[in-house]
Amino acid sequence: MRASPASRHPASPGQHDLTAAAPAGLAPAFAAVRSRLALIGLLLALAGLGWWWTADRMDGMDQGPGTPPGALGWFVGVWVVMMAAMMFPSVSPATALYARMARRQRTGAPLVFVAGYLAAWAAAGLLAYGIFEVGRSVAGGELAWDGAGRWLAGGTLLLAAAYELTSVKDACLARCRSPLGFFLSSWRDGPAGAFTMGARHGAWCLGCCWALMASLFALGVMSLAWMAFVAALIALEKMLPWERAATRITAVVLLGVGVVLIAAPEAVPGLTEPAGSMGAMTP
Repeated sequence: MRASPASRHPASPGQHDLTAAAPAGLAPAFAAVRSRLALIGLLLALAGLGWWWTADRMDGMDQGPGTPPGALGWFVGVWVVMMAAMMFPSVSPATALYARMARRQRTGAPLVFVAGYLAAWAAAGLLAYGIFEVGRSVAGGELAWDGAGRWLAGGTLLLAAAYELTSVKDACLARCRSPLGFFLSSWRDGPAGAFTMGARHGAWCLGCCWALMASLFALGVMSLAWMAFVAALIALEKMLPWERAATRITAVVLLGVGVVLIAAPEAVPGLTEPAGSMGAMTP
C-alpha cells in the first residue's frame, strides 16, 4: 500500500523537517549521511569487499573490448558484485536519506532498499548478457577486433558521449541527484515497499548510467581498471555540485577515449587489444 512518509507518521520531526524544507539536489541526502554513519560505513565496506572479490575472480580474464562474459550463472554472480562495488558509494547518500525517513520501520529496511536497487541492475546485466550473446552468435566473426570490432567499441563510446548531453540523461540524473523528491512522491511502507522503491531508484540510475555501462563492455568488462574508470565517472556525475559541468566533463572524456580508440587504440592507456575474434571464455 502506498503512502507518503509524512502522512504515515505525522509525528516524525525528522520527516517534517525534510518535507518542510524540501530543498532540491543532494543537500538532504548529505545531511542524512551525517546521522547514518554506521550504515554508510557498512555500504562502503561491502563495496570494498566487492572490489576485492571482483579483482580475484577476474584476474587474468581481461581480453579487452568484446571480452566474453562467460557462463550465464557465473556472469550474473560477478555482475551483481561488480554493481555493488561500483554503485554503493554513489547510492549511499540516497540510502542514508531513506533510512532517516523510514526510521520507524524495521531495522533492516535500508538493506531491503539496497537489495531492490541491486535487483534492477541484475536485470540490466541479464539484458546486456543476452544482447552480447546474440551479437556474438549472429556476427561474431565480423566483430573481430581487426574487422568491425574496433569501430563498434569506439562507436559505443561516442554514443555514450552523445547520450550525456540529452534531455533523457538530464531527467534520469535529476532523480538520482534529488532523492528527497523521489521518496516523497513514490513512498511505500513495509519491506515490499522498501524493495520496490529500491528497484525504482535503481531503474532511474540505470537510465542515467546505461551508456556508461555500455562503455565498460566496449572497453573490457573484465578489466578492473576500466571498472574503476566508469565508477569514477558515475560518482562524479552523482556527487559533484555542478551537475551540468559533470555531464559535460564525462561527455568530453568519453568522446576523447572513443576517438583515440578508433584512430590509435595502442595509445589508450590500460587497453588490452584483442588478439582476434571474440571467442568463448569459461570462468
